[in-house]
Amino acid sequence: MINNIIVISDIHCGCGFGLCPPRTTLDNGNTVIYSPLQKKMWQWWKEFWGKWVPMVTKGEPYIVVFNGDAIDGVHHNAKTQITQNFADQIQIAYEVLAPVRDKATQYYHLRGTESHVGQSGEFEEELARRLNSIPDDVGNYARWEMWMTIKKSLIHFTHHIGGTGSSSYESTAVYKEMVEAFVEAGRWNEKPPDIVVRSHRHRQFETRIATKNGYGISLVTPAWQLKTPLVHRLPQGRASTPQMGGYLIRSGDEDSVYTRFKVWKIERSKEVII
Repeated sequence: MINNIIVISDIHCGCGFGLCPPRTTLDNGNTVIYSPLQKKMWQWWKEFWGKWVPMVTKGEPYIVVFNGDAIDGVHHNAKTQITQNFADQIQIAYEVLAPVRDKATQYYHLRGTESHVGQSGEFEEELARRLNSIPDDVGNYARWEMWMTIKKSLIHFTHHIGGTGSSSYESTAVYKEMVEAFVEAGRWNEKPPDIVVRSHRHRQFETRIATKNGYGISLVTPAWQLKTPLVHRLPQGRASTPQMGGYLIRSGDEDSVYTRFKVWKIERSKEVII
């Protein structure tokens, strides 16, 4: 029995602010070398898989769930991509995720935002096929949502969740995701999820409430992307710094399931002294 699930998301490969290996060769033969901040992010990525994951899983086997937005795509008239060739972006994401897939006992891939990963998630589907992700019931390698049971706990995964421009209301949509799931399950007399997993926001957040089974958890995963021009337009984003990291969902004693997360953040830029 596997007791550990590692959840990551939002690596946005192909973006000059996204996760990138030290060197990658594009379709036109040009070689791209990561920036100083991408280098720092890459070091954290290696530490996450090389140190943190073995520590929190206690060296046991684990499942990996990638929860959407593996590539950056061509979106919102952005000029930040290192390449707008989707084949290049998919190849970069493959180079990043293939070693992760190889270490996992099972690998599952969720589709992210269409503006990044193509209409109907077509490019994420291609990437997930290359990664040999476990397909769903109709044979798709990348899914829009997934239900998973670990011991007696039911987990629901999907990429999207509502955002906010204010830190004061950061918990609102996260809590509502759990409430909506409980209401929908009660309406149809189905088992409600014990854990709700979302991404998309690029900021870690978690809330939990008491339930008959112990507690219900609703969480949002951090990302692996630096601050883009779009973020500077957002009230919450203007003063914040990017978060990188991921989640562990682990089955513990007495059939309980708990979570742990690891988050790094980029330091603020140096102040101008006059």
